[in-house]
Amino acid sequence: MIVGYMVIIIGVMYFVAIRPQKKEQKKQSQMLSALEVGDIVLTTSGFYGTVIDITDDTVIVEFGNNKNCRIPMQKSAIVEAEKPDAE
Repeated sequence: MIVGYMVIIIGVMYFVAIRPQKKEQKKQSQMLSALEVGDIVLTTSGFYGTVIDITDDTVIVEFGNNKNCRIPMQKSAIVEAEKPDAE
């Protein structure tokens, strides 16, 4: 009887905690793989910028109108990305 309850509890935990997290990771991975030069991105620190260059695991992002403010960062620091013509 106790084993049955344990199986039910583990099943509920899977559908409540683990499965949504894996779905979100898959969505994030797809977004990062579709990232292109010129895309507007939001970083984990809350800054909006434009992608200037992309390498394997880093991107160079330009912030604001100042062309001298280009910062290399890891792709994992990008939270959202949108195409410039999708307004």
